[in-house]
Amino acid sequence: MNPIDAASLAGRIDALLPQTQCTRCGYPTCRDYADAIARDEAGIDRCPPGGADGVVALAQLLGVAAKPIDPACGVEAPPIVAVIDEDTCIGCTKCIQACPVDAIVGAGKRMHTVIAAECTGCELCLPPCPVDCIALVPVAATPLSRAAVLERAARARARFEARKARKRPPTARASTLAAATRDDAAAPDIIPLPAPAADGTSRDATADRGGAAAADAAGRRPIDRAAVLAAIARGKARRAKDTQGP
Repeated sequence: MNPIDAASLAGRIDALLPQTQCTRCGYPTCRDYADAIARDEAGIDRCPPGGADGVVALAQLLGVAAKPIDPACGVEAPPIVAVIDEDTCIGCTKCIQACPVDAIVGAGKRMHTVIAAECTGCELCLPPCPVDCIALVPVAATPLSRAAVLERAARARARFEARKARKRPPTARASTLAAATRDDAAAPDIIPLPAPAADGTSRDATADRGGAAAADAAGRRPIDRAAVLAAIARGKARRAKDTQGP
C-alpha cells in the first residue's frame, strides 16, 4: 500500500477507536494500533473498550468479516473511572505522570483527585501508585452505546493530543509557543526548577512555607515523611495480602 494511502486509512481507523490509550491492544497508543491495522500487522479484534460494535465498525471500514474480541486483550465491560483514596494518597504525582489524558490533578506532597468526566478508565495509573490508593469504579451497568463511545472518544482525543503537544521538547513546539505556555501553566506534572527568591532562599522553601500556612488555615497539614512511609507500608502489606490470597 502506498504510504500516503496507509496514513489516510490509519486516520480513518483511529477515528473509530475509543481513545482510551489503555495499551490493551498491545500498542502504546490508539493511533499506533490504527497504524498497525492499516499495515495489516494487527487484527481488528484487539480493542475491548471499543466493544463488539467497534469491531463491526472497523470490519465495515476495511471490508472484512467481524469477529469476537480477542480474550487475550480483555473483555468488553461497562465503563469505569479511577477513584483516589484521598486519605491514603501521599502526593507522589506518579499517577499524574501516567495518565494519558490529564484526568488527574494535584501537586507534589498534596492529595490528588481524578476528574471523573475525563477519565478513560485506562488503568495506567494503577501500577505506579506506591501506596495502592487507586480503585476502579464502574459508572454504568452495561457497556456504552456506540454513540456514547465516540462522544467520549472525541474528548479523550483532544486531551491526549493537548498533553502530547505540551510535553514536546521546546524546540519542537517553538512555532506554537503561546499555546504551549498556556498548556504548561495548567499542567500538574510539569514542575519548574526552583529559582532563588529575593531573600536568597529557594523558591521551593518559600512555596513550602506558603503551602503549609494555607494548609493550616484550611485545617489540613501537608503530608510529612512519616505519613508517606506509613502509607507505603500499608500499600505493600495490602499487595502482599492480595498476592497470598485467602
